[in-house]
Amino acid sequence: MIFNTGSALLDAIVLAVVEHSAEGTYGYKITQDVRSVIDVSESTLYPVLRRLQKDDCLSVYDQECGGRNRRYYKITERGRVQLNLYRQEWHNYTHKINQLLLEQADATIDQGKK
Repeated sequence: MIFNTGSALLDAIVLAVVEHSAEGTYGYKITQDVRSVIDVSESTLYPVLRRLQKDDCLSVYDQECGGRNRRYYKITERGRVQLNLYRQEWHNYTHKINQLLLEQADATIDQGKK
């Protein structure tokens, strides 16, 4: 993707990914799910997870898996509130950008057909 991903957008994407799993999901799976949508490194995502945990948007617990502990993340009520705020802001933002980029382009294309 050629557009920069700001920290708020990255937070929103991570919260949305974690929200999809009711029991929580582990760090590596989160990075894979996020990376399926945007190009971001693991070294970028783990600080995001820690910040969201510090801000009480994610809770963390460890669970044994194959003889090793795996760290799981689960969205909190505060995280859901924050995610809903991000969703509303994203809707407003994309609506304005789409009006500017797409509706003007559609008008230009329509004029070219005449």
